[in-house]
Amino acid sequence: MERKGKWKKWIAALVTAVLVMYGSVLWDVQPIRAEELSPSELYAKSACLLDGDSGRVLYGKEEQTPLPMASTTKIMTCILALESGDMQQTVTASARAAGQPKVHLGIQEGQQFLMEDLLYALMLESYNDAAVMIAEGVAGSVEAFAGLMNQKAVEIGCENTHFVTPNGLDASDDQGEHHTTASDLARIMRYCIRLSPCAQGFLEVTQTESYTFWDVEHTQVYTCNNHNSFLQMMDGAISGKTGFTSKAGYCYVGALERDGKCLIVALLACGWPNNRDYKWADTKMLMNYGLENYQYRDVFLHDWSPGQVPVLQGQYEGILGETEASVPLKLSVDPAAETLNLLLREEEQVKVTARLPESLSAPVSEGEQVGEVVYTLDDQQIAVYPVYTAGTVEEIDFSWCFGQIADRFF
Repeated sequence: MERKGKWKKWIAALVTAVLVMYGSVLWDVQPIRAEELSPSELYAKSACLLDGDSGRVLYGKEEQTPLPMASTTKIMTCILALESGDMQQTVTASARAAGQPKVHLGIQEGQQFLMEDLLYALMLESYNDAAVMIAEGVAGSVEAFAGLMNQKAVEIGCENTHFVTPNGLDASDDQGEHHTTASDLARIMRYCIRLSPCAQGFLEVTQTESYTFWDVEHTQVYTCNNHNSFLQMMDGAISGKTGFTSKAGYCYVGALERDGKCLIVALLACGWPNNRDYKWADTKMLMNYGLENYQYRDVFLHDWSPGQVPVLQGQYEGILGETEASVPLKLSVDPAAETLNLLLREEEQVKVTARLPESLSAPVSEGEQVGEVVYTLDDQQIAVYPVYTAGTVEEIDFSWCFGQIADRFF
């Protein structure tokens, strides 16, 4: 029995060393080719299909190319107003707001509105003057609000986005032109519908078909209708925003939930007049590509454990010179209960790497982090699980040595 235990420890140590030496590839999905989507099949110059749950880019066409994004800008304006503004705040129209070009509400300088009503004007009809009123109501000025927009973009993880205006009209400042990328725009939409504490409020506004309101003085009534036709085009469509300027062309960002998946599509430079419907064709093609070719799979390794690691100069049970100290390791989660669901094509390969030490030096305390298990897909880190010691090993000292001699010779 003692000899059998010794062999088990030796094998565990050998396996650990081999994993470290060879990069510790523990598992791969067997490749099976899924249907491909050629970039030439899309009208948009830049396009992105994003997994709304993980934030991973599932498909891209020049998705990191910076381009103007027109009124898709307004999703950021809306979410910032929901997070930072008071929905019952009275906002007074400035000369700057009243002077905004079409598409506009047609407000007059000095006219007052509730912040909540302006959000519907912003997102349903895409009114440019409503965007400026919101910006000034939240931050005091367009410039200050643009600063908040850029700060939020960094927090979200945008890599190449710069806001100058709250409405998306073509503009520039000393930091550059108003622009984003398809992948950044998709990330912003993911934040709006998934991550923001005001995500539900954002969805309520953008899903409203029609909204009627008065100005504060009750001198004029306004009715706004939702121009996001995608909401009626596909089952599961939950949000979206159109955009157009002569420089940006037609743009769109939209989201869909179906079959347990959340998919986000962002399109930039998707045609110019008379190509208004190109954005709908591209959106439906990308959404269907995601629905048909990606499925959730649990890629967590439930039957693997980190084993044990030798402890140098550590006390151990057994006969001097015939065994060595070691400590068991454990993952930060329960392997039987943990799940790691990823939206994957059948041919995509998940790589699992165990980064474990070849040995430790005594003393070792229980609960020390000594390594990690990393899940990667296409060299992108998906998840990291720390590895901890599951026991204690004291350092060899005089009393331990004396006890060994006593046990052996007396």
